[in-house]
Amino acid sequence: MRQIALMIALSCVVSPVWGGEWRSLSGEKVRAALEGKRLVYTSGAWQEFRASGRTLYNAGHDSWGYWDVRDGKYCSAWPPSDLWACYTLESDGEALRFVGESGEATTGRYAETEE
Repeated sequence: MRQIALMIALSCVVSPVWGGEWRSLSGEKVRAALEGKRLVYTSGAWQEFRASGRTLYNAGHDSWGYWDVRDGKYCSAWPPSDLWACYTLESDGEALRFVGESGEATTGRYAETEE
């Protein structure tokens, strides 16, 4: 029974879309993973993380917010609210996953850059 529980727990760590072993990022690794980057989420929405601390999210229309690294986590605030929500950032080497306190996760990949 313990082995089954362990297998279920381990399977929850693997992304159903990209697979791989997720590892937590913290502090400057969070900033380095996001700053100046654009992610495309599994929903098709995308988000840019500006060095200025601004973030642009688009799921059909633009929504501007703020992002920062606080206590080693990715945090964001979306006006008109001034409340910050923080998430653990994880990477499997191909994708990034934002995990909230409730365990709910959002997964994205870096947008392809045009050369």
